[in-house]
Amino acid sequence: MKTILRATPIHVAGKRISSYVSLALAAAALTLAACSLMRPAPAVQLSAGDVNINSRWHASIASPPDLAGAVQVGGTASMSPGVGRGTTQVALNLDNMAPGGVHPWAIHRGQCSQDQGVFGDPQNYPPLHVSTDGTGQSNAIVAISTPTSGSYFVSVQASAANSELTVACGNLAAPTT
Repeated sequence: MKTILRATPIHVAGKRISSYVSLALAAAALTLAACSLMRPAPAVQLSAGDVNINSRWHASIASPPDLAGAVQVGGTASMSPGVGRGTTQVALNLDNMAPGGVHPWAIHRGQCSQDQGVFGDPQNYPPLHVSTDGTGQSNAIVAISTPTSGSYFVSVQASAANSELTVACGNLAAPTT
């Protein structure tokens, strides 16, 4: 015995609609309903980590000429807008340092041989600790907005006890526009 399923005809405005048309209309209605429930993701999402490279200051760090032959420190530094509003993030990376050394450092206004004072609070700059391979890294968050112009430099001192001796310095290049 075979069972044959037959669709009951649907009447709209007094006219009979075939079951295929009614099925197509039902599918279209479900599709539209499903689309209206979905919320598309924003086309662009920005975060504080997406800092424009054109807002970052850069420096190449080296020992001062008067220490040539005694100390040959090298490295890089950068400062850029911090995550928090009105802050500046600073990064310092040095190499060819004496292993185990601890060195105070900071960003200053001016140029390497023309110091006009520390940029921000000196307490914001944690000492750089040199690892056994002669490299060191330190980061600071300074509670001042990142400057857009001016002269700045990174200064690294011999030690807290010998803070008058600069063992490395680098003038920061302003961001390009």
